[in-house]
Amino acid sequence: MDTKIRVTIWNEFRHEKKHEIVKRIYPEGMHATIAEGIRSEDLDIRLAALDDPEHGLTEDVVNSTDVMLWWGHCAHGAVQDDIVRRVQKRVLEGMGLIVLHSGHFSKIFKALMGTTCSLKWREVGEKERLWNIEPSHPITRGIGDYFELPHTEMYGERFDIPQDGKVLFISWFEGGEVFRSGVAFERGHGKVFYFRPGHETYPIYHDQNVLKVIGNAVRWARPQIMQAHTAPNSPALEVIRTPNPHTTGAGMVQDLDGCHLPLGSARQARKNGERMTV
Repeated sequence: MDTKIRVTIWNEFRHEKKHEIVKRIYPEGMHATIAEGIRSEDLDIRLAALDDPEHGLTEDVVNSTDVMLWWGHCAHGAVQDDIVRRVQKRVLEGMGLIVLHSGHFSKIFKALMGTTCSLKWREVGEKERLWNIEPSHPITRGIGDYFELPHTEMYGERFDIPQDGKVLFISWFEGGEVFRSGVAFERGHGKVFYFRPGHETYPIYHDQNVLKVIGNAVRWARPQIMQAHTAPNSPALEVIRTPNPHTTGAGMVQDLDGCHLPLGSARQARKNGERMTV
């Protein structure tokens, strides 16, 4: 594709307004820092935040987004369920989603994973070493065998996510724990990548390796197809010659609940007093 990738970076944008230490590190918000760090000619980036109308995720915004980044922490419950369903529908249709750090507990990530997404954590500013265990994957392109973050929040196993994800990074922490810090999934037609680094009181989104991974993930997650899941009735491509003993060639009818029944079964249903429509 020659067209730009349309990227929406979503952020709660609450910590940066309330806590001076966070504001010093991310004066315009973490989403703005990420945008500046991954900015490129092939990306068309816009920002959205929790306190914007409809959380900044209107129908027009979501439907014109190719890849969405999601950072949430202290206000997961404030995200409206209808907005979550809107984003989930778009992912299933083909939009990419990159979930960052504490977004593991967001409504949208839980909805797509179908699990609790719980984990162990500790915040004492310890060192993290992220091992690149899939160096041939597009998301890890340009990353060496490992990179380190000098001070970060620990996330530890067990991380309650589905087993169909492809693990790209495994973290080791100074306190001894390990964690699946980069995991790629497919949901419907969409791609989902969870990436652990990103605590609000550490300058992690200024780290060039972290930004490199996020930029790679945006390009990996761009839609290959955008198609709604409508479950249409499909006409046969070939002539069907096998007789159906239930319909005897007379076709199907539909009850008022939308269920299709062979005509023979429908006749019996009428005898039982059920209402049908052709």
